[in-house]
Amino acid sequence: MIRQHAIDGRTLVAAVFGDPVEHSLSPAMHNAAYRALGMNRLYVALHVRAGDLEKAIRAIPALGLIGVNLTAPHKERAAEIVGRSSREAQMLGALNCIVNRNGRLYGDNTDARGLESDLRRLGVRVRGGVAVVIGAGGGGAAAVLACARLGAKQIVIANRTTARARSLARRFARLGIGGGRITPRGLDALTDARVLGSAQLVINATPMGLVTRRFAPLTCELTPARCFFYDMVYARTPTPFLRPALQAGRRCADGAGMLAAQGELAFRLFNGIAPPRGVMQAALSRALGRRSRAGPSRGELQALSTGGEPQ
Repeated sequence: MIRQHAIDGRTLVAAVFGDPVEHSLSPAMHNAAYRALGMNRLYVALHVRAGDLEKAIRAIPALGLIGVNLTAPHKERAAEIVGRSSREAQMLGALNCIVNRNGRLYGDNTDARGLESDLRRLGVRVRGGVAVVIGAGGGGAAAVLACARLGAKQIVIANRTTARARSLARRFARLGIGGGRITPRGLDALTDARVLGSAQLVINATPMGLVTRRFAPLTCELTPARCFFYDMVYARTPTPFLRPALQAGRRCADGAGMLAAQGELAFRLFNGIAPPRGVMQAALSRALGRRSRAGPSRGELQALSTGGEPQ
C-alpha cells in the first residue's frame, strides 16, 4: 500500500461540514484514495454548527480548501448561500458538494446519482411500481429523483409535515419529473395498507436513525414480501428503520453503498481525477467492520440485529 504523504505546507485539504459530524466515515474513504494515488492531500471532518455555516462556507477560499462535502443539517441552507451550482443541485434545492475553483465556489449534489447507483448495484427494481420516500428535505428530494430515474410508476412522499411533502411534489411537477405521479402524504402513510400493500421500495431519507433510537410507526408487514427497505443513514449496526424490516423478513440495505458512490463522484469533483476503482468502497467496509464491498450482506445485517457475529 502506498503510504500517505507527510502533512506539510503543500498539503491540500478537503473536508466535510456537519452537525453532528463525528460519525462521518468520509475521511476514511477519501484518505484511502489519496494514499492509493500517492497524492499530498488530506480530507478531514469539521464540526460546523448551523449558525456558523455561512461563515464557514465563505471561508473556504481564504483557507484554501479544495472542496467541501455537506451533511445534515446543512444541505438546503448551503444551496441558498452558494450562488453558482449545477442543474441537478438546483433541481434538488440542496448541495452536498462545494468545489473551490480558484476562489470561486461552485455547488453540486451527487446524492441522487449515488443512491441510484447503489440501488442498481443491489438489484432493486421499481420500474412500473410504487416507491415510498420518507422525508421531504434534501435527502428526500434526492430519493424522489433517483426513484423517478429508476422508472417508478408512483412515488409517495411521507413526511411529518404534509405541507412540505406537497411543496416537494409541486417542485418536481414544475420540472416535469415524475409525470405527475408523486403523491404527498403525512407519516400516517407508513401504516396505510393502501400505500404499503403495493410498495416495491421504501426509503428512509430522514436523519431519524442518526439522531434518535426510535423511528416513526411503520408497519413493515403490510408490504409485499419482495419489498426492499433502504436507509440513507448508515451505521455499524442496523438502524431503527431497518430492524423491524429485517424482523419482517424483508430485504434491506443501509446508506453505506450510497455514501461510497456519491463519495467517488465528489472525489472527482474535488481533485479532477477519479479514485482508484473499489478503494473508497473497501475503506468504508473496513471502517464499518464489514466483509462486503460497501454495504452489509443480509447475513451480516441479521447477525448484527440479533447481537451475533456475521458468518
